[in-house]
Amino acid sequence: PLSSELRSSRSATRKPIMPALLGSALLLGGCTHAAAVWVGTPAASARGVRAAPRMATEVTFGDESRAALLAGIDAVANAVKVTIGPKGRNVVLERSFGVPEVVNDGVTIARDIELEDARANVGAKLIVEVASKSDQKAGDGTTTSCVLTQALVGEGLKLVASGANPIALQRGLQKASKLLAAEVKKLAKPVDSDDEIKNIAVIATNSEAMGRTIATCFQRVGANGATMVEDGQTLTDEIDFTEGMEIDRGFVSPYFVKNQETQLCELENPRVLVTDRKIGNMQEIVPLLEGLVSSKEPLLIIAEDVTGEALSSLVLNKMRGVLDVCAIKPPSFGDRRKSYLEDIAIVTGATFVTEQLGLTLESVTEEMLGKAARVAVSKERTTMIATGNHADEVGERIKVIRAEAELTDSQFDKEKAEERIAKLGGAIGRIKVGAATETELKDKKLRYEDALNSVKAAMNEGIVPGGGATLVYCLRFKEQILEQMTDEDEKLAVDILFRAMTYPIQQIAENAGVDGSIVLEKVKAQEWGFGWNAATGEYEDLLESGVIDPATVTQQAVLNSCSIAASVLTTQCLITEIKEEGPPMAPGMDDGMGMM
Repeated sequence: PLSSELRSSRSATRKPIMPALLGSALLLGGCTHAAAVWVGTPAASARGVRAAPRMATEVTFGDESRAALLAGIDAVANAVKVTIGPKGRNVVLERSFGVPEVVNDGVTIARDIELEDARANVGAKLIVEVASKSDQKAGDGTTTSCVLTQALVGEGLKLVASGANPIALQRGLQKASKLLAAEVKKLAKPVDSDDEIKNIAVIATNSEAMGRTIATCFQRVGANGATMVEDGQTLTDEIDFTEGMEIDRGFVSPYFVKNQETQLCELENPRVLVTDRKIGNMQEIVPLLEGLVSSKEPLLIIAEDVTGEALSSLVLNKMRGVLDVCAIKPPSFGDRRKSYLEDIAIVTGATFVTEQLGLTLESVTEEMLGKAARVAVSKERTTMIATGNHADEVGERIKVIRAEAELTDSQFDKEKAEERIAKLGGAIGRIKVGAATETELKDKKLRYEDALNSVKAAMNEGIVPGGGATLVYCLRFKEQILEQMTDEDEKLAVDILFRAMTYPIQQIAENAGVDGSIVLEKVKAQEWGFGWNAATGEYEDLLESGVIDPATVTQQAVLNSCSIAASVLTTQCLITEIKEEGPPMAPGMDDGMGMM
């Protein structure tokens, strides 16, 4: 054993070097000790830890910085705008691994562009942000957003160079875009027929057949259902529908299977026990089971787990024909699992048995059990058809979930909320995309996803004429919006916005091989709904002929493009990293695969 003097001397020696040891461990260990806290004084920390080496930066000022941003914006917008309209072209994207992609989707093209000039690349990333925001909020209109942004920045920089106040221009763009979006919202017409859903999908996919497929899906699943896009195994597109609530969990034991050929356990008019507790002791549920045996009713148990004596007893009773029973685990994980269990309890009219409510398995009575019309349980999936007796409660639950989805910023949480609404709504449609090659499959999937988002946006906010006609019609609101501006520079911002609004229809015409300025002049003075149909080359009522866009798409295109354009116009300094050349590679090591 150490003497007390030696122990005290060792501890005295250890104390002064402890901060330095911690500092060196933090420096060498990287993220291993990311949560560790520096113990020494600020001076000690400055001496003990060397700052990580930083790359040199290039600082650009004034007109030069704004011109660099414009070069990046032009590079992306010019690549994207060739896809706009029914006669727009495709863009081929190189892939380091696998086959190249041939796409018609604006945001996908924009995200793929990386420019060699670091300063121009910042501008490219800004316009990618415009396209991403439009895609996230409306699901479509990404190309229109890019065209508007390019026009706004190009026109705005001319004004800044001639002495206009950039801050006033920013203020004017923000005010005008909000006023214009409000006018578009007023003009929107609600979606009230399946034909309108089909027309929106046809415009978004640029394909009559794909539009019909989406319309069929929405017709079957209803307003609360969900439509998903998956890879198919054939050359043609197929639609697969699931009626009722689908749970991504199967039976806990194969001995619950009734039909050996189909490997399914089917229960007709079963009672449903919903709990977040584990069932391991049979004595906990014997009183409940005795009542069901006497009434000859099947039982579906949804519990955290069923194990040990309880599982073996349930299987034995099932095999002997005493009780028709099946047990499954609840879907999802963590806190989300509890929400799913509550959803199931509401659909079936069951009481959710949880310790948080002070309920135990021993206290469960037959009145606390729910009821379903039919349940089919396979190895990996359970489908439950509700009785329909609790439609009001389900409607209220859907409203609550929608409110939760609006409050969250997480895209993942929003998707899960939509999934829960679809399960409660009672129908899920799956579009299985078929194609001859992987390149075609990826392109079709992107088109389907865009179209689904467009249809959802249209059902929420209504529709407006497509083909750039809505923006052209809104030109007549210029005087009304100018009256809201407080100074001359703000009015200049309105001027550039209204000039930019003519660019999308001209680009659609040019992609179709027609002079855009002629099309613009013919459409400008016409009534609401009138426009140029680029697919047929006719001037007609676009609402009648089915050339329509979701109102959200036009609103988001205006709001997002004005937001980024205002930021670029007020830029006075641009800071970028100077890329350092790496050391030359050794001969024979060009691809790292020489030894394989």
